[in-house]
Amino acid sequence: MSLSTHITPLVCSCSTSDTFMTASKVKKENHRTALCLEESKERITKMFNKVELSVSSYDTAWVAMVPSTTNPDAPLFPQCLNWLLDNQLFDGSWGLPNHDPSFMNESLLSTLACVLALKKWGIGEDQINKALQFINSNIASINDEKQQPPIGFDLLFPSLIEYGQNLGINFSISATSLKAIIHKRDIELSRGNQSNSEGWRAYLAYVSERLQKSQDWEAILKYQRMNGSLFNSPATTAAAFHQLKNTNCLNYLKSVVEKFGNAVPTIYPLDIYARLCMIDNLERLGVSHHFKEEIRSVLDETYRYWQEGVEDIFLDPTTCAMAFRILRLSGYDVSSDPFYQYSEDKFSDSLKGYLKDAGAILELYKASQVIIHPDESILVRQNAWTRHLLKQQSSHYQLYADKLRRFVDREANDALSFPYYANLERILNLRSMKHYNVEETRILKSSYRSENLANQDFLKLAAEDFNICQSIQKEELKQLTRWVTESKLDKLEFARQKLAYCYFSAAANLFAPELSDARISWAKNGVLTTVVDDFYDVGSTEEEQVNLIQLMEEWDVDIETACCSENVKIIFCSLRSTIKEIGERSVKWQGRNVEGSVIKIWLSLIRSMLTEAKWLKTKTVPTLDEYMQNAWVSFALGPIVLPALFLVGPKLSGKAAEVEELHCLFNTMSTCGRLLNDINTFERESAEGKLNALGLRLIHGNGAITIDDATKEMKVIIEDKRRELLRLVLKEKGSTVPRDCKELFWKMIKVLHLFYLKDDGFTSLELYSTVNSVINEPVVLSELLRDTNQNPKPIYQSV
Repeated sequence: MSLSTHITPLVCSCSTSDTFMTASKVKKENHRTALCLEESKERITKMFNKVELSVSSYDTAWVAMVPSTTNPDAPLFPQCLNWLLDNQLFDGSWGLPNHDPSFMNESLLSTLACVLALKKWGIGEDQINKALQFINSNIASINDEKQQPPIGFDLLFPSLIEYGQNLGINFSISATSLKAIIHKRDIELSRGNQSNSEGWRAYLAYVSERLQKSQDWEAILKYQRMNGSLFNSPATTAAAFHQLKNTNCLNYLKSVVEKFGNAVPTIYPLDIYARLCMIDNLERLGVSHHFKEEIRSVLDETYRYWQEGVEDIFLDPTTCAMAFRILRLSGYDVSSDPFYQYSEDKFSDSLKGYLKDAGAILELYKASQVIIHPDESILVRQNAWTRHLLKQQSSHYQLYADKLRRFVDREANDALSFPYYANLERILNLRSMKHYNVEETRILKSSYRSENLANQDFLKLAAEDFNICQSIQKEELKQLTRWVTESKLDKLEFARQKLAYCYFSAAANLFAPELSDARISWAKNGVLTTVVDDFYDVGSTEEEQVNLIQLMEEWDVDIETACCSENVKIIFCSLRSTIKEIGERSVKWQGRNVEGSVIKIWLSLIRSMLTEAKWLKTKTVPTLDEYMQNAWVSFALGPIVLPALFLVGPKLSGKAAEVEELHCLFNTMSTCGRLLNDINTFERESAEGKLNALGLRLIHGNGAITIDDATKEMKVIIEDKRRELLRLVLKEKGSTVPRDCKELFWKMIKVLHLFYLKDDGFTSLELYSTVNSVINEPVVLSELLRDTNQNPKPIYQSV
């Protein structure tokens, strides 16, 4: 069944005046949409230049507690103290306004820290009383399992209560509640001290503001970064400076206060991570093509940081993994060596491992899929252990993610279900839009937001852009549906009707409006390769098979007399008109007509199909090598991918080096695809008596190899070919083929892996709903925003 049969035809039932009114209305709507798009793009462009972070009451309170270096009875940063006085919320708390109710424990911790700062300097009595009332009224939330506590809450909150009592603060907390709070702290301390792991020690250092005066402060300085901070945390750094008077700590605090003014964020700097997140989000939402210059500028800078070994990349596995993945996939030469410091045992014995950082594991998993060299065993092992952890339903990696698992699981399930090599762009874009949270709140020791990480403009631009592209694609599919009918291809009873799937594979990868020629070529040739495959497979006599090749070789023939049958006539006419059309359109892109090149591509295919037909008729059993030399061509990807190369933008020279590189790309892609097909269709094709790589491996194995072992062998080859193809596509130095052209080979591999995720997907209807959503179902922004409001997605951010 073809999806195209479900498209509702246009019905012209309105009057001429109504038509003009409708056209005018559509024109105005299109103009409004264009203006909105430009406004969104302008705002997003500005975000590349500046990373915005919400301020943290908790961290500001700790900075406010730092005494002056010349007068210990006065604050070093009085502006921070004044900010606390001016920014108490109406309910007596401090923190982000309009926070989620599940963030009550974070409000308690931030409010308690602010009370300590005000009490320390003997000001703000009214604010203190109001805050204490808030704490006393909400203290029960510390035992609420639905709460999402900030990192270190069970250690920090009771320690700050004790500190407040030492300052003379009278907390109206029942003895039972207080005992329960302290008991939870003691349990965590006991458990951690028993492990005595490096991750535990790093965790204690991160929440070291709980220590006050302690002999451990000098040891904590081993975590100091080159910018003078401890973990890029103003709160931890302020507490350390208070005890040690470390000059580098002071310089960091001064720089943060100078940058942000009267209040500080909970983490700084975050620029590298935030900009990489922007790029990742824009790519996942399908709108990165609007910001090519801005993205290239950020990646050039990030690559320079990578080469310089900047701490903000390499001390954080999340940032390191994201930088590696995005840089490598963008053609930058980055080594996988940094991941040795994040091997399974080292990760589990790190701060991230102790914090059970599911986000870090997910990023490490994504990075592990970008293997392009045969010696990257570190990424192979990384893929195995991160995949294992992500698949665990009751993972140990939940301490700071268990309350958020419905959100973590959704992204993890997507990553596991659709690996990078099976993730078609438009499907990824749709999923990303549905999962995107425009008001995402992240949490460390306190919560924070950043428009660079999530905002409505990203989603708005993505939805509008998707719908604009889809409206063009709907019209193209209607044209293609008419072409099938007018070409009489639907009259060929032996042929599968796969227009919708063929067009989907083009539209899901080549969705930009300006790539219409490439989409049409890809789809038409996809339909025709399916028809010709069925023709040589089950729908023709030997005379017809040879006749079609002769027609293609002679080309300029009298169709009425040269075709030996109506079926041959229909197929040859369709081929000739399509090839001529591609040739004419190529002039605009290449400055020359490539009709001759496309004829050769098609001749190569149908000759290989004739060879297979003869093998089948004569019951010839070729060797596996003989089969593959022919089968990578007969898999029929050539006419789909190769002509499209001429229609995506860059000019191809036709020089020997370029031709050789294209042949290598074509061979690698087709070999990978052919083996993938043969594994998945083995049972069906064996029952039909057809040749198949897996079957031949068993035949020539003389009973010494099982189906399972032969399948494993071929899966290894598929994986090697896939990695080799990605390496060729990403290769910059020594490559003569433009990247936009090389990308087509990788896009086709993604299509094949998606179609064969479960079985021979191309001959099933499982993808129907996916095809329909990409081609025929507009995205409704209001519904996406409504889903976001109903499903807030706070996540824990890497330290």
